[in-house]
Amino acid sequence: MTGDALSIVFDKDAASAVFTLPLSDGRFENEFAEYLRGLGRTRPSVILAFPPKAAGTFFRSAVIVAINGQLLRTAHAHGGRDSAFYLPTFILYYAGKTPAATMVSHIHMQALPANRHFIEAFDLKPVIMIRSIPDMLASYCDMLEADPATPDNWLNMQLPRGFADMDSATRTDFLIDMAGPWYASYFATWFDYAASTPERVCVLHYRDFVADSPAALEKVLIHSGVPRSRAEFRLAIENVWSERTQFRYNKGVEGRGRQRFTPEQHARLGRMLDYYPGLAPHRGALLPPG
Repeated sequence: MTGDALSIVFDKDAASAVFTLPLSDGRFENEFAEYLRGLGRTRPSVILAFPPKAAGTFFRSAVIVAINGQLLRTAHAHGGRDSAFYLPTFILYYAGKTPAATMVSHIHMQALPANRHFIEAFDLKPVIMIRSIPDMLASYCDMLEADPATPDNWLNMQLPRGFADMDSATRTDFLIDMAGPWYASYFATWFDYAASTPERVCVLHYRDFVADSPAALEKVLIHSGVPRSRAEFRLAIENVWSERTQFRYNKGVEGRGRQRFTPEQHARLGRMLDYYPGLAPHRGALLPPG
């Protein structure tokens, strides 16, 4: 923590909030919930709850440039199966007004009940991205084949020892079996939440982002309460585009998964989606026909 952060003096309500546990299901009790909601309405924020390999790092970088924002790690840590919000970060941002710039969060998080309670407590407006699951898994394959050790701290599953030495078919089978269920659950939770609170959740489509990135950026920033001009959107995209490899923006090509995975592997992904009837309207986007 910086010296400036250490010098911050919280009022008694904020100091108490840092040490107040929610109920076991993640809900905050009435007076405390009202206090947090009031804090959340004092400042805007941009919450990108994208799934992995959906251009989230690139997109967040463009957001930061467009609004002169500040990337904050809003999870306790990025390791483990799923990220969850870390309350002290939000208290510092809202009650401590630190940092002064608008918070930009990029977090791989499902809309599970406890996470929904946190979102509603601070009146957050998350954004998700819809992309073909096979395409995201193909991008995962590329990343892990290039450097299988680096992502150990933030993958949504544990890589087995010797992953780099496995043949290509075994590696892709592993990702289908281990990462595929997470993606199915991710979209099931977020589509359910977006259907119940459409004004809270902004849904982007990867195809639209590729076709018109400034328009996608505009949609997100209007939703988040920090609108900017179309010229600023274009400039932000152009600035980040020149350094896209640094932001893990891989090929950005739709349909890669159809070539990367076998029909049997696609069928296995389809069975995962079948467990969630709410995904039926979105099946064509999540698992495009080959």
